[in-house]
Amino acid sequence: MTSQGFQISELPELKTPIVIAGFGGWGNALDISRGMAAYLIRKLEARMFASIDPDVFFRYDSLRPEVDIKDGLLGSFKPPGGSIYAAHPDAGQNDLVVLEADEPNLQWNRFAKELFSLCRKLGVKTVITLGSMYDNVLHSDRVISGIVSHKDSLFKLKQKGVIPVSYQGPGAVHSTLQLEGLKQGFQCISLWCHCPYYLQNTKHYGLLSHLAGVLAFLGEFELDTQDLDTRWKTIESQIEEVVEKSGELQVMIDNIRKSKVRGTWQDMKKSIKGEKVIDLTNFLPPR
Repeated sequence: MTSQGFQISELPELKTPIVIAGFGGWGNALDISRGMAAYLIRKLEARMFASIDPDVFFRYDSLRPEVDIKDGLLGSFKPPGGSIYAAHPDAGQNDLVVLEADEPNLQWNRFAKELFSLCRKLGVKTVITLGSMYDNVLHSDRVISGIVSHKDSLFKLKQKGVIPVSYQGPGAVHSTLQLEGLKQGFQCISLWCHCPYYLQNTKHYGLLSHLAGVLAFLGEFELDTQDLDTRWKTIESQIEEVVEKSGELQVMIDNIRKSKVRGTWQDMKKSIKGEKVIDLTNFLPPR
């Protein structure tokens, strides 16, 4: 069965499902957005039931296929795209539909319409999109901001410390989904994780764990993230060692910490302009 840009093998039977969508690309700092979707798929042993037709929503010259060539022979060809999975958590009120995909290059409105058409068939009423950005925050911070389609959802976000978004500038596919979902009467939430800019190319499992807790609360399902917490402790100790040996990193982190003490997180965002971005992979030993 084919639904235009979404290729559906079989519609799963689900109990009051919610959608959690994680995209790669522009809004995927530290791979938090797509990485969270991948984690849910793996952790909950989700089953794929649909895929995204790459020829409909992607430009190959912008997001190029990945190839594997050995000894002059083409072994594999992987175009951009994405897949949709169904998951049945062991405990909780809701099943999950998890979308893991590259951010589409083309036809965002069509992508949104087809996604919400699928949602209606599955009985979905709530769609949560995930994004992440680099920001002037510490690696010990757990800052998540959010957008909602209905004001009554703000209370639930504030219960988990999620900050309402105030922003003007370039948007991602998340905004198109938010707008289309509002038009069609869906409950839409977009969560954005704020990542330390000095941790580029380093996995922030602590932030992933915190995001998972927020999702479990909003989606009313249970999720054990002890594995993420354990991995974060190991990386956090590596980060602390790097910071101790780098005067430049110490100055950057101290400036962020001082701005945090002086005012609110909104004030801190306006401070510390023009700092050099340090890639921790230049300091951490190869794994």
